[in-house]
Amino acid sequence: MRARPMVEWTYSDGLVPYPDALAQMEAQVAEIRAGTAPERIWLLEHPPLYTAGTSANRDDLLEPDRFPVYEARRGGEYTYHGPGQRVVYVMVDLDKRGRDVRCFVRDLEKWVIETLAEFNLSGEIRPGRVGVWLPRPDKPALPDGTPREDKIAAIGLRVRKWVSFHGISINVEPDLSHFEGIVPCGIQGHGVTSLVDLGLPVTMDDVDAALRKTCPFT
Repeated sequence: MRARPMVEWTYSDGLVPYPDALAQMEAQVAEIRAGTAPERIWLLEHPPLYTAGTSANRDDLLEPDRFPVYEARRGGEYTYHGPGQRVVYVMVDLDKRGRDVRCFVRDLEKWVIETLAEFNLSGEIRPGRVGVWLPRPDKPALPDGTPREDKIAAIGLRVRKWVSFHGISINVEPDLSHFEGIVPCGIQGHGVTSLVDLGLPVTMDDVDAALRKTCPFT
């Protein structure tokens, strides 16, 4: 039976500046492709900032002067990163994992859903909406009668020469008012939430343990 690739887990204390993270990912991806570095899953937090994906609509940046805005060069639209949000950058070699980007995205979605299940939450995905969502029957429906749902995790990905980078982010205890400066992922009407906002006494360490337990890449 073919052995699974080795994946290195790294953690960063403090808040990692976004340009530094981009530079580190770029270097790691090049080394993975060259065969001189292992695949890597990197867990970190950023200072408050907005990132623009390749599909970002300028009109969705509601408060351009609120926080720094970075071109992320990943798929997707605008998103927020900040303290209290677990960012997981996934740098793995898809050349060794089937060369199926759609399958890889499904694996990321499943990973988030299974991580949330560790805290008795039922995350869901929606066609046409990126990320992982939670139904909110406790909140009023939208004006058109659509049941309210809140986003708890974002997914943004880039692949170069079959090596992935960027990844996922899960809202553990960020300042949710910081999302008001953008239309997150271009989706109007629905909101954002976090584990602590839902009343769960969950720490970043708890989330990290759940991520390692449910990871499909190791």
